[in-house]
Amino acid sequence: MFEFHTDMKRYHDMTRRVTEDHILPFIGGHVDLSKELHVLEIGSGEAGVLSAFTAQNHKCVGIELSPERVKRAEALMSDEIAKGQIQFIAEDIYDINPDRFDRKFDVIILKDVIEHIHNQGKFMERVGEFLANDGVIFFGFPPWYMPYGGHQQVAKSKLGSKLPYYHILPTFIYKAILKLMGETPEMIDGLIEIKETGISIERFVRVTKNAGLRIASSRFYLFNPIYEHKFGLKPRIQFGVINAQPFVRNFLTTCAYYIVKK
Repeated sequence: MFEFHTDMKRYHDMTRRVTEDHILPFIGGHVDLSKELHVLEIGSGEAGVLSAFTAQNHKCVGIELSPERVKRAEALMSDEIAKGQIQFIAEDIYDINPDRFDRKFDVIILKDVIEHIHNQGKFMERVGEFLANDGVIFFGFPPWYMPYGGHQQVAKSKLGSKLPYYHILPTFIYKAILKLMGETPEMIDGLIEIKETGISIERFVRVTKNAGLRIASSRFYLFNPIYEHKFGLKPRIQFGVINAQPFVRNFLTTCAYYIVKK
């Protein structure tokens, strides 16, 4: 396992820098970031993304299933909490009434989250209930068929964490390989769950449209922006000739960005 998966402060800082350098400019093409915005992140983790928004004086809410991660976020963002810039909620999005908030959100963020959600079609309908009529939803995720679309980089085994593409093998073969490499039952269960929820570019487009939402913008990366901080690889937007060939694109795109609107 790479050390940044266990060093939450470092991961928080890396995520903030990626947000400042890439996500904010991408969103800024669709909303006026110079105005105070109400921002919601679903699956906010340690709040690295939201820290970039609070730095620009936006009002933020982070929803996160894990109480432990919320505690870490609250520790990392204690100054912003004291100023009333941000609050965290340790609940399931399905258990939260949108009317709980004073207003709908101008920006909703899901970074590296949609690929972990079961019943993505139902979720897409749900998330729209929190969005202002002229608001935007940002999605950033690793498409399923990319080299590490199964999140196998978190595996304990050195070989297992670096071996690409084997997550797309049939489940029984994938599970057997993970066992052979000495992964724990808990790790195997987690990786198999991601295999069940991993989302391809085509599926994302389909569930978005079926939910009555529209894709306003998209961007595909050959090298995910966060790789610059993890591995020293400069971000590179996918080549146009590859984008024009979906089958090839799906295997060579390490990150997809989308702006979705009502």
